Amino acid sequence: MTTVRKIVDEKADIKLYTVPADATVLTALQTMEEANTGAVMVTENEKIIGIFTERDYARQGEVKGRLAKDTTVRDVMTSKMVMIRPETTLQECAELMRQYRVRHLPVLENERVIGMVSIRRLAEAMLQEQKGTIVELENYILGTGYGE
Repeated sequence: MTTVRKIVDEKADIKLYTVPADATVLTALQTMEEANTGAVMVTENEKIIGIFTERDYARQGEVKGRLAKDTTVRDVMTSKMVMIRPETTLQECAELMRQYRVRHLPVLENERVIGMVSIRRLAEAMLQEQKGTIVELENYILGTGYGE
């Protein structure tokens, strides 16, 4: 079974984006746009205290009369995060995302966030895993390339 470690290792060059809790939502949205990501970690005194996602903005932002330029990230972020470890399997990630209705799972190792698994990256990894299984089964059935 493939674990989150593989995703984190493959994407080792990807930066984990953060914004301070007292930053404006507009600043967080600009950071997300520049990074081409749907979520950023929220920090206070260099410690991660939450996550801010596109969904947080959609549900807690301007729909409720909060202007992005006047609202702090602290006011709309999610402070109760679902965290995973590098040893978490892809299937466990999918179940956690379904159960908690989240699209981003921060990866915690040695009490430090080392990456984030998005629903897109999870789907890509699961598809890759399934393709590998299909090739192995085809080779077994055809008697070619199996065990070589």
